[in-house]
Amino acid sequence: MSRVDLLPDAGPVLSIRQALYRAGRDYHGGITALAHDLVMDLDTLQKKLKLDEERRWPTPDELEEIIAATRNPRLLDALTRPAGAVWYRPEPVNATPAALKAVGDLLVKEGQFVGSLHSGAADNLWQAHEVAQLEYHGHQVIRAVLGIMAGARAAMEGTQHG
Repeated sequence: MSRVDLLPDAGPVLSIRQALYRAGRDYHGGITALAHDLVMDLDTLQKKLKLDEERRWPTPDELEEIIAATRNPRLLDALTRPAGAVWYRPEPVNATPAALKAVGDLLVKEGQFVGSLHSGAADNLWQAHEVAQLEYHGHQVIRAVLGIMAGARAAMEGTQHG
């Protein structure tokens, strides 16, 4: 695969093909390391993750292995977006005052972003890129809040059973 990144400024919302490409490139050590970790021929994996290759896709088993190895958030987003679902990896965050303030700050920041989409809401003519951005930021908030909830539960269970 080329050393030239074909998606240098690809925003947060990617197609599955783009997300597979990005997951391979972003993997620690790149696609060569990913092929090694998956025990897959490098040339074969490169062709399956190539942006403009329409004939070769990872098999369902290979896709599962790529997802498990990379845990790439944009790939997970691309896979769940068509179903209107939100993925969540349980990563408990300590429910401390500082963490709660950080979630509050995130909510303010995301609220400002949502407010900036007034043009779509004003005439009720939403464009695909506006909706995609709105969904992306909404999912970020959901994941942050769920992390705090998981942290609070972990702390509660730790004090009850510890």
